[in-house]
Amino acid sequence: MKSALQPGGALGPFRFPIFRAIWIANMASNVGSVIQAVAAAWAMTELTTSHLPVALVQASATIPILLFGTVAGALADAFDRRLVMLAAQIGMLVVSAVLALVGYAGWLTPANLLALTLLVGIGTALNGPAWQASVRLQVDRSELPQAISLNAISFNVARSVGPALGGLILSLWSVSLAFAINAVSYLAMIVVLARWHPEMPPTPQHRQPIGQAIGEGLAFCLRSQPIRKVLLRGALFGFGAAAFQALLPVLVRQQIKGSEIAYGLMLGAFGTGSITAALWVSKLRRRFGSEAVVSAGTVAFVTALLLVAQSRALDVGLVAALLGGAGWILAMTSLNVAMQMRSPETILARCLSIYQSVTFGGMALGAWGWGSVADRLSTTGALYWAALWMAATLLLRLFAPMPTREEGRIEPGETLHGQP
Repeated sequence: MKSALQPGGALGPFRFPIFRAIWIANMASNVGSVIQAVAAAWAMTELTTSHLPVALVQASATIPILLFGTVAGALADAFDRRLVMLAAQIGMLVVSAVLALVGYAGWLTPANLLALTLLVGIGTALNGPAWQASVRLQVDRSELPQAISLNAISFNVARSVGPALGGLILSLWSVSLAFAINAVSYLAMIVVLARWHPEMPPTPQHRQPIGQAIGEGLAFCLRSQPIRKVLLRGALFGFGAAAFQALLPVLVRQQIKGSEIAYGLMLGAFGTGSITAALWVSKLRRRFGSEAVVSAGTVAFVTALLLVAQSRALDVGLVAALLGGAGWILAMTSLNVAMQMRSPETILARCLSIYQSVTFGGMALGAWGWGSVADRLSTTGALYWAALWMAATLLLRLFAPMPTREEGRIEPGETLHGQP
């Protein structure tokens, strides 16, 4: 029986020291980010009774990706990706420290809480394309799908542990401590990146203007039929899936009548479902294909939305969160791998940033949209409509199916114009 650490095994990328170091540091940073997100969302429910500001706090990490993601991708292709990540991590540390100081001083308002969480989101938007594109510098290309799955596991381990820690910190101390812990959590990644000196692919002697570089990436994505299908699936899935987490704080407080601990447990269950699915997603995708896995993830998420809409007790909510987490990772990891495998190295970060802008932009718009629906109807009504939206996206199996295994696949070292 093949060991999980051998080449091709589920844990094969851990054979590479830099991947291990970045994975561990990134998980620490993710735990801090989740703790801050839990604290910010809960603090907003105490600062206002409107659903929309709570939903916008949930979307604060995705709105900047929609607005600045493609610019971040162009920067990551034009400059050293390690330095781009380092600048983003330092910026997020500074903003999180300011947020902690504002909280300790008692100056938190809905406006400055949303503004500061949006600034952290801008750092996330800057970091994302460079980080995702740098995975190819950390492992062999044959290990790339497993590395992407392990990075998803890192994030979802944080989503399992972070909410419980966040709920505990909120119940025993304050939101300000949660913000301070997040600021400290960036230090490990900053140290790892400062010490890492990868062999970067050659950069062009004359950098393109940002606008021209973005246009080149957009033109490639629009020309590629497989990538167009991935982008469409990501945008529509993200829009519907946003309802779950955007409305979860309100649902826990008003419908389940839960506390900070209950909210943390719900988010933890979502992360646990994601981790479980991430361990199997590569094997499922190899056996059944991307379309079957994305569709299964969509069905799981529809079921989660219907369950959580009806839940009046924590146990039902936890089951819904487990299903939602599994559905989320089945769909999103498959979409990410499809995008990575069909993007040339020279414009990789731009392609990934366009994917992130479209997918997470859909989530940001979804958070705003479902929050507005909840204000006009009810939280339950918004979740039912989101479930209907997600079910309708299954029709894309007929009109825009996921690319087949070899459709549009880019070979190692292939550039934008097809030459190594």
